[in-house]
Amino acid sequence: MNSGSGIQELMAAETRASQIVAEARIARGDRMKQAQTDADELIAAYRLEQQDAFDKAASASGGSGGDASNKLQAETNKDIQGMQGQFTKNAQKAVDVLLSKCCEVSLEVPTARIRATQKLFGM
Repeated sequence: MNSGSGIQELMAAETRASQIVAEARIARGDRMKQAQTDADELIAAYRLEQQDAFDKAASASGGSGGDASNKLQAETNKDIQGMQGQFTKNAQKAVDVLLSKCCEVSLEVPTARIRATQKLFGM
């Protein structure tokens, strides 16, 4: 009887140990989730702080660029208009070149091809 109760005690102890381990795993998971949440909050606060500092620095140094932005936009528009002009000027030339290359078919067989064919058929 003594050995049977010893086995029972060992089984109970093993069950308790597995429960303790399972609870520890759950608690660890909960701590990890909480740490992640805390880290996300800290990151969001830091990002907001840095964004505010950047916005203040940008507005102190002249806002969104004003003249520089307008100048860049004017140059870009000028370049776009120039490219569109070149396109309309050269569009017909490009079409003509493509059509000429598509319609020009050479019916002359290269001599190397003739020799290879003669060699292949033993002529």
